[in-house]
Amino acid sequence: MSRRYDSRTTIFSPEGRLYQVEYAMEAIGHAGTCLGILANDGVLLAAERRNIHKLLDEVFFSEKIYKLNEYLLQYQEPIPCEQLVTALCDIKQAYTQFGGKRPFGVSLLYIGWDKHYGFQLYQSDPSGNYGGWKATCIGNNSSCVNVETRLQRRRDDFEVSTCFSY
Repeated sequence: MSRRYDSRTTIFSPEGRLYQVEYAMEAIGHAGTCLGILANDGVLLAAERRNIHKLLDEVFFSEKIYKLNEYLLQYQEPIPCEQLVTALCDIKQAYTQFGGKRPFGVSLLYIGWDKHYGFQLYQSDPSGNYGGWKATCIGNNSSCVNVETRLQRRRDDFEVSTCFSY
């Protein structure tokens, strides 16, 4: 029955599901594991590099830099982290609304610093949803890592140097 509802990204199933978004979420499980831990003095980011296809080599897209420069030229300060994450997630979410486009099959960890909130760690999924985290993991076996549960007992004065003991 799902076959009738998974050919387009904009058609909901009777259960209210977008199958194309769910397929994109499943694709994340085949990617390398990426772990992010937020501390007072920085953010630790550890990633497994699993580039097995030559078409997936690093490519530089200069159009993304223009968005950052527009903000810098207009306000004479760097764009706040959450505002940048929101702008990128709006683009990801738009791909779930319009016909002829498929959702991005990626989940991202965003790390940054701004003068208002200090160090920050965000995670987004293919639907465009995002959230701030103290510790999170995406990719292959991300549910097995369960970093949030392991770090719940930590204190608020957590330092990057103590991340290596976990």
